[in-house]
Amino acid sequence: MTRSMINAWLFLSILSSACASTRPEAPGEGEGEGEDEGEGRTGLDARPSNPTCVARPRPPNGGDFVLTRVYPRLALDNPLFLLPRPGDGEHLYALERAGRVVRWAKDDAQVTTPSVFCDLQDRVETSDAGNSEQGLLGVAFHPDHAQNGALFVSYTARHDGPTCGLRAPFRCQFESRVSRLVVGSDGRCDPASEQVLLRIDDFAANHNGGHIAFDPQGMLVLGMGDGGSANDPADAGQRTDTLLGKMVRVDVDHPEAGQPYGIPADNPFLGELDVRPEIYALGLRNPWRFSFDRDTGDLWVGDVGQGALEEIDVVQAGGNYGWKVFEGTACFDGARCDLGGFLPPVVEYPHRSGRVSVTGGYVYRGAAIPSLRGTYLFADFASKELFALTTSTTGVVGFAPRATMSGRGIASFAEDEDGELYVVDLGGALFRLDPTGPPAPDTFPTRLSQTGCMDPQDTQKMAAGVIPYSPNHPFYSDGATKERGLALPDGATATLQVDGDVALPTGTVLVKSFRVDGALVETRLMMRHEDGEWAGYSYAWDGDDATLVDAGGRVVRLPGGQQWTYPSRAGCLVCHTAAAGRSLGLEVGQLNGALLYPSTGRRANQLQTLSAIGVFDNPPADLAALPRFPALDDERVAVAERARTYLHVNCAMCHRPDGGAQSDADLRRSTPFAASRTCDVVPSEGDLGVDGARLFFPGDPARSLLSIRMQRLGAGRMPLLGSNVVDSVGVAVIDRWIAQTRSCPP
Repeated sequence: MTRSMINAWLFLSILSSACASTRPEAPGEGEGEGEDEGEGRTGLDARPSNPTCVARPRPPNGGDFVLTRVYPRLALDNPLFLLPRPGDGEHLYALERAGRVVRWAKDDAQVTTPSVFCDLQDRVETSDAGNSEQGLLGVAFHPDHAQNGALFVSYTARHDGPTCGLRAPFRCQFESRVSRLVVGSDGRCDPASEQVLLRIDDFAANHNGGHIAFDPQGMLVLGMGDGGSANDPADAGQRTDTLLGKMVRVDVDHPEAGQPYGIPADNPFLGELDVRPEIYALGLRNPWRFSFDRDTGDLWVGDVGQGALEEIDVVQAGGNYGWKVFEGTACFDGARCDLGGFLPPVVEYPHRSGRVSVTGGYVYRGAAIPSLRGTYLFADFASKELFALTTSTTGVVGFAPRATMSGRGIASFAEDEDGELYVVDLGGALFRLDPTGPPAPDTFPTRLSQTGCMDPQDTQKMAAGVIPYSPNHPFYSDGATKERGLALPDGATATLQVDGDVALPTGTVLVKSFRVDGALVETRLMMRHEDGEWAGYSYAWDGDDATLVDAGGRVVRLPGGQQWTYPSRAGCLVCHTAAAGRSLGLEVGQLNGALLYPSTGRRANQLQTLSAIGVFDNPPADLAALPRFPALDDERVAVAERARTYLHVNCAMCHRPDGGAQSDADLRRSTPFAASRTCDVVPSEGDLGVDGARLFFPGDPARSLLSIRMQRLGAGRMPLLGSNVVDSVGVAVIDRWIAQTRSCPP
């Protein structure tokens, strides 16, 4: 994009968002007050040389495997699964959420564009929100595919049947389908050959499960979610007259009279009164990926929890895994928890450090990594951590994080013909688990003074090569004040993007120091490593220097009694999402404001200064045409604008398309309020016990979860992690906005 196009877009964006207001710096964040001083004035005379504060090589993970990016140039659109095709040793196949199965030559490491093997986009229902759980969710080739050409797909569709199988008051809006197709004469699947085997009525867009696979006996197994919304309002997990919230098992080779499939003779509920015979196990909330151990046949399932626990189950025929009586091993429905008959997960983990959504994996049975054989690998979609679960003859020994990725989210694992494992990132990247080579030396600095990012004469100050900056509307950090700096490698430049974000070059380091009651508590370094990916590192202050915090992070009690969270390295990337550009404070609306530059004593506009010293390769031509975010307490600016800016800064890194949030709400400031999916919208992730709750209830903050979640601590709190103190000022602004809003915009 040319510079003139950038400037034209920014000019149009300011006209559409009407945000060209001026206001003072946020208290505690800037160095001065009032308007920008001096037209054309800059805070620095030249860009400082930065020979020391550059991204270092990553610390070695010390494990027995590494994640190797494969097919790095391949363009995949929201891939959900990867698999081989029986009888075709030349290609790999991927499932794309929008409704396509694509393939490419597996020996072509530089392949760019896959070919379409199966296109079902004309019948697959997907929401227009990037965080939708709908789409083409599963594909499985028949065990005898090489002979019969049959394959099976699982997808969501609009309900089009003449009847609805849901109990009142639920309405059939969608249905989950499992269909059989065959390969045509052109070597691709024939969409016209579709035979729908299962139609499962549904009332909400989420909790669809949808993974399918053949078990060792050749039966087709389907994992189904509880139908969606929150709290399993239909009690589907425990009801036996519905396939929602179940593991389903059918015989696709021996159909019975009146239906296109048969019931396996060893299904556990065959012949029982008022029980669907297709049910293999019950009590699931949203089974997201399952697999069969190719050595033992055990069925491993990752079941996504609600607000407290994620779980891994080894599913037995006829087993009841508790939902919604239990969430993991925690009682969820107190009236029924003493009934008994529920099976606990083999492992569970709580919602903390950004871990909120399990992705089931595989027991490793490959040959490339002998030390990993028999280990179950799974992941958390949100924290992007891979976990290894070890077992013995007496049961589960334990599990621990073994690697962290930095993409959009771990959609699934995959297993090839040889038992080697792959990881599928929703953003399109594919990775293979490879054995580690010889141990790499760990040269990553363990003391902040060793990073080159702080002044060697005074470690509490940033190095001379680090350029200070301060956002107009700072992120809330439990009342801490912050000092920020940008360190670009010498000779490298940043780029202003069309959405107002700033794209930063490889080698960049972002420095942020936190003070509580005037005392330094933490300094975080966000580094863009040589592979182009970002990682965050926290240093805890202990006097005149700070020490690198372990990868898992920690929680401490500060001298004044306040609880402080040093985030895990995985947790850093939960908020610093790829969809938001990773560097959250560096965007046009945040930098278009004044800062007092300590090295010169001059107060000047930051965008103007950064442009003048050559930080941008496409500097803007007209600052007056650019958006400028208001400070939270600037009463000269309408409360609605300040409230929406607050949500943009504190929430929209996740609550946007492809941001990874479990809600479809879009809290970006640039999104029209009418399109934000908040006003008068029923919450999809629970109402927190508030009768008639909405995400945004016009005129009533007490029934608006946007406000209620901000005021909670512990489960149900937003922001999701790293905050232990309610932002009373922010809540007050949000509540004023809600109270003043009398109706939703058309």
